[in-house]
Amino acid sequence: MGTPILQASGVSKRFGPVMALTGVDFRVEAGEIHALLGINGAGKSTFIKILSGIIQKDSGSIRIAGKNVHFRGPNDAIGAGIATVQQHPELVPDMSGLDNIFLGRESAGRSLFARVDRQALEKRAKALLARFSVPLDLSKPVAQMPAVEREAVAVLQAIASDDIKVLILDEPTSTLTEVEREDLFKLMRQLRAQGISMIYITHQLEEVFAIADSFSVFRNGTCVARMSVEEAWRQDQSLATLMLGEEIGDVFPARPEGLEIGETVLSLKGFGSAGAFRNVHLEARKGEVVGIFGLVGSGAEELAKAVYGVQSAEEGEMVLKGRTLAPKSPREALDAGIFLVPGDRRTEGLTLTRSPLFNVPLANLKRASGGGWMLRRRQVRQDASEITRAMALHPPSLTTAASDFSGGNQQKLVLAKGLYREADLYIFVEPTVGVDIGARAKIYALIRELSLRAAVIVFSSDCDEVNGVADRTIAMHKGRQVDPGPEGFTRDQLLMAGIMGELHA
Repeated sequence: MGTPILQASGVSKRFGPVMALTGVDFRVEAGEIHALLGINGAGKSTFIKILSGIIQKDSGSIRIAGKNVHFRGPNDAIGAGIATVQQHPELVPDMSGLDNIFLGRESAGRSLFARVDRQALEKRAKALLARFSVPLDLSKPVAQMPAVEREAVAVLQAIASDDIKVLILDEPTSTLTEVEREDLFKLMRQLRAQGISMIYITHQLEEVFAIADSFSVFRNGTCVARMSVEEAWRQDQSLATLMLGEEIGDVFPARPEGLEIGETVLSLKGFGSAGAFRNVHLEARKGEVVGIFGLVGSGAEELAKAVYGVQSAEEGEMVLKGRTLAPKSPREALDAGIFLVPGDRRTEGLTLTRSPLFNVPLANLKRASGGGWMLRRRQVRQDASEITRAMALHPPSLTTAASDFSGGNQQKLVLAKGLYREADLYIFVEPTVGVDIGARAKIYALIRELSLRAAVIVFSSDCDEVNGVADRTIAMHKGRQVDPGPEGFTRDQLLMAGIMGELHA
C-alpha cells in the first residue's frame, strides 16, 4: 500500500472548556471511498471543518500525498486538493446550474471588470459532464432541479477546480429518494474511477456497505476504529455498536402493554387540497402513533402542512377535539393545540442565528410570559434547561447559536420547542433526516412518550421508519390515500402501496 492521499496525525481541537477532538489519527487511501461515521457530537463536523479550512486545528499534522499542509482558510484547502460538498449545499436557486458550478470563477482575470467568456464556461462544463457521464441540463435554474441534480451540481462545483484529490461529501443522500441515491452512487463510482478519493459522511449505515471501501468511526472526539468494509462483513461487525460503544437493541420502542386508545383528537373527512391530495379520511387518537408513508410527490408533506395551516384545504372537514377547524396559518394551528416538527429544520424549524434560549420558548410565548406582557426570563431559562437536558442536547449550551449545533442536535432543539408547547396533536415530518442511530432511538422514544398524552402523526418517506414507529399506518401515492386491509399493512405492503399505489405488484 502506497502513501495515503490524506493522513491526519494527532489532530486536536478545543472550544473553551469543550475538547472537540483529542489526538485524532485518520487516513484515506488513494482511490477509495472512505465513510466517516459517528453519532452527533462525536467530532465529525469539527474534523471536517478543519480539513475544509473553515477552522484551524490546535495541534497535530495533516499531510496530502505525503506533503505537510496547514490551512488558514477554505481556499488553502482547495489549493491543496480538498473540496467539500456541505450537507446543505449553498447554491443560488435562481441561477443556472452552469453559473453555480463556476460561481466566483467565471473569468481568469481578477479585475471586477474582467470579461466573462460564456463559450469557454460552456466548454468546460461539457468537459466535466463528459468526464463523469452526468445527465444534466445546466441551463436550467437550480430551483427547478430535483434534489439529486442539485447534489450533482454541488459536486461538479466542488471538483471544477484543478487537481482535486479528496472530495468530502457531508450527508449527500439525506434528502434523496432510493432511486436518486443510486444515481448519486453511480456518480461517486465514476469519481473514484477518475482517481478522486472521497470522505463520505452518513447516518444511513446500510449505505456504508453499498458504496464505501472502508470506514472510520469517531466517538467522543477520537477515532476509535478503522477497517475495510470487507473486514466488517467477515467479522459481522455492528457499526451502531462501534459508534455508540454499547449495544443499542431495538431502536423502536414497544407499545406499553395494556395501554388503551383514548379520545379522537383529529378527524379528517374528505380532506383535500387542489393539486396536492384529495379525499383523505383519517383519525388520530390519544394513545397511538399514526404513521403516513409517502414519497416525494405523494402529497404527504402537503397534507401535513394543510393540517398545520401552512397551505389551505379547499374541500372536506377537519375536526380537532370535537371542534371544526380550518387554520389559515401556523399561528392559528398552534393556538388550537397543534405542533408541527417540520422536515426542513433549518429553514422552517429554527432561527439559526439565535440560541436555544431564544428558540425553545418561541412556540409558546404565552407560557414564557405567564400570560402577561413580559418574559419570565428566570423561569424560561429553567424550563429550557430542563427540556434540553432531557433531550441530551450536545453541547449542553443555552447560549450557542443554533447554526453551530450538528444536524441531529438542531433536530433536538425543534423537538424541545414542541415539548415546551404542550400540544394536543404532534405532527412529525421526516423526524430523523440527518440524525444518527443513537439520537434516532431517543427521538422514537420521545414520539412514543408523547403519544401517551397526545395524538401523534409521523409523516416519512422512510418505509421502515413508519412501519417501526407507528401503531397504525396508511400510505399516500400521487395525492391519493391508500388504506390497508382489515389486518393492516405488512412492511412490504406499505412499501408497495407508497411506490405503486396498491398492495400488490
